[in-house]
Amino acid sequence: MDINLDIQALLEENAKLKSENASLKTNVCQLENKILLLEDKLSKLELLLDSYQVKKNSHNSSIPPSKEIVKPNQSLRIKSTRKRGGQKGHKGTSLKMTEVPDQIITIEPNFCNQCGSDLSSSPSLFDSRRQVIEIPPIQPIYVEYQLMSKTCNCGHIQKGDYPDSVSNHIQYGATVQATIAYESVRQYVPFKRLSEKLLYLYNLPISEGTIQNSLHAMAEKARPIYNTIQERIESSTVVGGDETSVDVSGKNWWAWVFQNQLLTFIAILATRGQKAIDKLFRNGFANATLVSDRWRAHLNTFAKGHQLCLAHLLRDLNYLIELEKTDWAQKVKDLFLKAIELKKQLTSYNDSNPKILEIEKAMDALLTDGLLKEKVPKSYVFQRALIVNRAYLFPFLYYRDVPPDNNGSERAVRNIKVKQKISGQFNGGQEDFAILRSVIDTVIKNSGNVYETLKLIANLKINSTLAE
Repeated sequence: MDINLDIQALLEENAKLKSENASLKTNVCQLENKILLLEDKLSKLELLLDSYQVKKNSHNSSIPPSKEIVKPNQSLRIKSTRKRGGQKGHKGTSLKMTEVPDQIITIEPNFCNQCGSDLSSSPSLFDSRRQVIEIPPIQPIYVEYQLMSKTCNCGHIQKGDYPDSVSNHIQYGATVQATIAYESVRQYVPFKRLSEKLLYLYNLPISEGTIQNSLHAMAEKARPIYNTIQERIESSTVVGGDETSVDVSGKNWWAWVFQNQLLTFIAILATRGQKAIDKLFRNGFANATLVSDRWRAHLNTFAKGHQLCLAHLLRDLNYLIELEKTDWAQKVKDLFLKAIELKKQLTSYNDSNPKILEIEKAMDALLTDGLLKEKVPKSYVFQRALIVNRAYLFPFLYYRDVPPDNNGSERAVRNIKVKQKISGQFNGGQEDFAILRSVIDTVIKNSGNVYETLKLIANLKINSTLAE
């Protein structure tokens, strides 16, 4: 055996093993670095993981209930201890019989059930009564206007004049136009179903195209009222503002709402930015406190003052309490609730009310509380936002007509969302809807009769008149 060959083989194998060992050490080092990198990333994602565990919903954010897949049984309202239904002392209502029925049907026995004797010739005595309420078949009424002429002694033939509202040889009258507007804009009935309803219930065969033409004619008649609402909103002392997305022919538009206790103004525009408000109210609201959420376009709008919606802030605080579980968020929430309760008790408004000053002082203390960005990042950001908007938190405690929330605007916005839920997108006619809905909501706020108001509008004269 050649010993030199054996030594050479061992040396080669040793060199090979050393090379493999070095390679393995390099791989282990690389893997250790990757593990450290992944651990660092994992630690940074822990807070995000917490936020995924606490889902945002209508209870702890500005997400509307309509967009929730599973709606939580939660609300900002405190659960009542009272039972459901009518409370003690509440006077109920029930159907009442009329003393002058339109039709009477007498039911007389013709034989005796006991012995079988014939009773057809025996006198009848009243025993009891029951009434059934029915709706009679509805038939349209055709009213014909016949123009007459007379010859004067001077030889001139003088003709009469048709009423201003009668401008075509055949047309739909005020009640038909008012019914279409009421059903479509107030009750949100889609065009196809409205056409069916007009046929089946009113015996009126009206096409979807004619329905849209009718709504446009009504909107043009109502435009002066709409413009007046806009002018009065601009000069009001309190205005609530909000906006929501609207689908117009497959594109995302925005419905803007500006309202107060007596007026509602709606406009549907292609933008959500500051330009939209500048277009509608180029002079801003010089006399008003503008109530809104934290949307920058509203806060940048010129106004006498601003009030943030505490309902929005309370939902944000609910989220922070659930996510980061800080005493700070709970204290801010309790302070806001205390301020809202104080608003209900105030009978006079002045700058020196000790209860108001106590709330202001408590808020200043909470805003100077040093939150650690690393521990509670979302609460820290929220605190920064409150500091920036500090002057907009409690104006409602100094002015009687300023509310602590923007619920009136949210109710107006909700009507638009309901319309879209039922009827789908607007394929034109969005301006007509905005005009008529503004008038309808304003009539409701003033305890008016919506249908009678629409009939009055339908009788107004415009350049073009609806005709089939």
